Amino acid sequence: MNLPEILYLSRRDIENIGLSMKEIINAVENVFREKGLGRTEMPPKPGIHPKKDAFIHAMPAYIPNLKAAGLKWVSGYPENYKLGLPYITGLLILNDPETGVPISVMDCTWITAKRTGAATAVAAKYLARKDSETMGILGCGVQGRSNLEALLLVLKDLENVKAYDINKDNLQRYVDEMTKKYGVNVIPVDSPKGAVEECDVVVTAGPIRKHPNPVIEASWFSDGGFACALDFDSYWKPKAMHSMDKFCTDDVNQLMYYKSEGYFSDIPKIYADLGEIVANKKKGRETDEERIMAMNLGLAIEDMATAIMIYEKAKKMGIGTWLPLN
Repeated sequence: MNLPEILYLSRRDIENIGLSMKEIINAVENVFREKGLGRTEMPPKPGIHPKKDAFIHAMPAYIPNLKAAGLKWVSGYPENYKLGLPYITGLLILNDPETGVPISVMDCTWITAKRTGAATAVAAKYLARKDSETMGILGCGVQGRSNLEALLLVLKDLENVKAYDINKDNLQRYVDEMTKKYGVNVIPVDSPKGAVEECDVVVTAGPIRKHPNPVIEASWFSDGGFACALDFDSYWKPKAMHSMDKFCTDDVNQLMYYKSEGYFSDIPKIYADLGEIVANKKKGRETDEERIMAMNLGLAIEDMATAIMIYEKAKKMGIGTWLPLN
């Protein structure tokens, strides 16, 4: 039997397609609504851990409304920078939901960066104060960049960024690049405390640690603030998380799975899944004084919602390389 060809898309191919952050935010918001209405399939991601604090995860998802089905095979190695390699690498496979036949294989690093920022923006749309002006970012790598890009699209009053990174060279590059690119006031700070105090929004984007040594205190975080943790509880002390009026996550089942694997030793009761909030099943921010945290673990539905747009655009634009399956 003759199988169709698959479309291979490198990172350069994906970047050349020119998918905008606004398009990704819209797609991620819509797929969270689908999730909240029970119209997606996404089991908790299993993984292997070849080295300390390193992971390789399998992330499958199916979104019937988008006719998107596939799997992301993604790794995160915190020590890769010593070899001149990125922290996150991997591939994403799309399948035809009707036949199961693979239709595309693509690099997933660009997708992972952009959809993670987009998910933070969606959470901020519902959970941050609309008049938020100052953001703190802890971790000035890929996610520090994509999260700022996305948040500037949903928080129109955002104009100050307090940035912290353990690597001073990374920090200075971030300050220079983000100031030039977005025209915001990026202020380098020399401690995690400096990046949390007096901020309306705080994003932590360091490496994920199974046995972390967190530093953020409850007293540093402002009433009315919104926090989004992209690195599990690696930065946040239990008392800081328990000080939140609402503790949310992007997927309850996945968080509970990680808890069973030894992560999240002391976290608050979960108020809501982000999908429930986007689908209007639970309230988001209700007062200007609420302290709210979103523990965003990163979901395969975000990847598939982005990847299917990339695949369709690539076909129309004639980008990528067709490879035989036979």
